[in-house]
Amino acid sequence: MLYVVLFFLLFSLLLYVLLGGADFGAGIVELFSSAKNREQTKDTIYRVMGPIWEANHIWLIIMLVILWVAFPAYFNIMIIYLHIPLTLVLLGITLRGVAFVFRHYDAVVDGSQFWYNWLFRIGSFVTPVFLGMSFGTLIGGKIIITEDYENYGFYDLFMQHWLNIFSLLVGLFYAALCAFLASTLLIGEADGKARKHYVKNSAFFTSVLVGLGFILISFGYLNNVKFIKDFIHNPVSLACVALSGVLLIPLWKAIKKEYRIASRYLAISQVILILFAALYAHFPYIIITSDKEVSLLENLAPDATISNLAIMLLIGGFIILPGLFHLMRSFNMIKVLEKPQKNNSK
Repeated sequence: MLYVVLFFLLFSLLLYVLLGGADFGAGIVELFSSAKNREQTKDTIYRVMGPIWEANHIWLIIMLVILWVAFPAYFNIMIIYLHIPLTLVLLGITLRGVAFVFRHYDAVVDGSQFWYNWLFRIGSFVTPVFLGMSFGTLIGGKIIITEDYENYGFYDLFMQHWLNIFSLLVGLFYAALCAFLASTLLIGEADGKARKHYVKNSAFFTSVLVGLGFILISFGYLNNVKFIKDFIHNPVSLACVALSGVLLIPLWKAIKKEYRIASRYLAISQVILILFAALYAHFPYIIITSDKEVSLLENLAPDATISNLAIMLLIGGFIILPGLFHLMRSFNMIKVLEKPQKNNSK
């Protein structure tokens, strides 16, 4: 039953990175669009995100519930030592969600639209940055776990491990990943000049993603970040990175030729490879503190709790996943099932 729980935990993480990442990325694409393209991007986002945007964060909730119930010791470290960046993440999700609704449904079109637009754009950028910084904190090796609070200040225990260059680079990398994913997916949701705009954005964010990835790994290696060194010396992770690099060639070709389907699934493959490479390098020791590594599989909940949770997840999966598939299919978001359009799709 533990493997069932682990499967749903990792599967929820993957879906949140893909769906939630594309959600955040759409706002980042709008943020970095020119003034003349922003309105067009805004309309495309409403058409694409509108039907499912509330469903994206359910995967984050499922992850947190699984960690809370099945892996309490792990959850405890996250909530205590990451409470500031995680609070900022929740604040960002809430504010951008409010802005997303009000800028579309506000009956009075006045100066408040300016603030709604910028709140959505900035929230879409800073929220994945703080999410990435939270992950960077877990693997950065700077968390100080202690009960000797007299010898440490607030900054030492709750700030320094996430407010640093390495964590910031991880945050920027995830934000770039979101923008890359969204701009590539949006190629299949537009025509004419709008599609060419997303093609340019996709090529740009692909380059940014590759550049930030190189900087992140180089910085981590030069600063003796254990996670990065283990990542570099892990043959499976390196193979995933190498395959990801090889797939950049057909991806760039698909983007350049404006292939709707090929570019979409090559982009998703890139994200899956990157996520798998990062997790495989150090699983189950995802939390690395200043003096030890914490395994996800240590101090588990009782077997009865794990079993009951696994049963509930299986039942929920049989209910939720077909509904999600039908929702995305209904709004034409699953292109692989469609016959490609001549000269436009592949």
